[in-house]
Amino acid sequence: MTTNNLQLGLRARWALPWLFLFMGIAAMAWVPRIPEIKTSLGLSDGEFGLVLVSSSVGAIIGAQLSGRLIQRLGSRALLRVAQLSMPLGVMMMGLAPNVWVLTIGLFFVGLGHAGMDIAANSQAVVIEKLIGKKFLASLHGAWSIGAFISALVGGSLANVLTPQLNLILLALVSVVVYVPLTERLLDKTIDEHLGLEGKDERKIPWFATKAGWLWVFAFGSLGALVAEGAASDWGGVLLAEHMNIERGLTASVFASFSLSMIISRFTADQIMERFGAGRVVLYGGVGGGVIWMASMLIAVPMSAGAGSTEKLLALVLINIGFFAAGAGIGPMFPAFIVGASKLPGIPASLGIARISVISIAGYFLGPTITGFISEVTDLPTALMYPGIALILAGIAGRGLVGK
Repeated sequence: MTTNNLQLGLRARWALPWLFLFMGIAAMAWVPRIPEIKTSLGLSDGEFGLVLVSSSVGAIIGAQLSGRLIQRLGSRALLRVAQLSMPLGVMMMGLAPNVWVLTIGLFFVGLGHAGMDIAANSQAVVIEKLIGKKFLASLHGAWSIGAFISALVGGSLANVLTPQLNLILLALVSVVVYVPLTERLLDKTIDEHLGLEGKDERKIPWFATKAGWLWVFAFGSLGALVAEGAASDWGGVLLAEHMNIERGLTASVFASFSLSMIISRFTADQIMERFGAGRVVLYGGVGGGVIWMASMLIAVPMSAGAGSTEKLLALVLINIGFFAAGAGIGPMFPAFIVGASKLPGIPASLGIARISVISIAGYFLGPTITGFISEVTDLPTALMYPGIALILAGIAGRGLVGK
């Protein structure tokens, strides 16, 4: 490795946290305003869940294309395109006069987020090698900070700005930030977009022997992102419609969830180095899932009490549950990404893309399935599904032992 490559690596290393930060802001920009948007368009839980399918479709297409586009063009080139798609989608959601424009906006958010996520993670894996330091999990912590900022801004401005103006402003700021940051990343001459020394395979059959561990990591990540997506998209609705929490405080569970994700992701590299990724993912997933489900089973009935004390206690309990879920989910996606990038004979970009085509779709599909279950039962019952998914993701983490 040359001194120049080290300098380029360091320059890119400090651009990535800011890129992930604003990815989180753009991706989660609409979450605090979901109850208002859902109500304004007159959508039931099932109809709202169906609208969210468009994000899943965008994410699947984006993830499926990203690995191949990175191999052909390099990860920075893909970022130059994807960095425009997600803010465009957010802006369309802000301007949506009907459910169809909202659906198209969500599609572009899913498409752009998948492309940016895979390209940025591919950059991070290579940069870790160039500078000799692990920091990938902290990048996802920066993403969570962005999501947390969106929760705070959306919640605090709920009585000041309309959802439309809120989303448009966040989309414009994101674009202004993305462009210069992307130009500081590694170009295709050193980003290993063809694999180690260009010798790795350029295509991996879905059911090849070497893809076995990719399936394990993909389904583990799928469970984590199903839980994350459901917590993000349905938490505010749960508080507003099933616990009668006043507007402004409905974003509290997402804020607690995001804060927990931030803490766990910024500490994950050190904790996993000490205790092992497999153990951290296992205990975090099982423990987080159990506490999350228990909090909903207790807090929702409690909030039905007439007294303000019971409602306040229910709000505290439900926030504890979402905090525990965030702590368990936080290290999972980075851990599974690192595991996939270390598999022999598989370029990091293809390994990450293979995981992402399954798991990132789960981030968007999870809320959709939750909506369908809620239509048949009710939302508190439906949210048991992502809680179970989180527990199963933790169990899948046992495959990370020795990886």
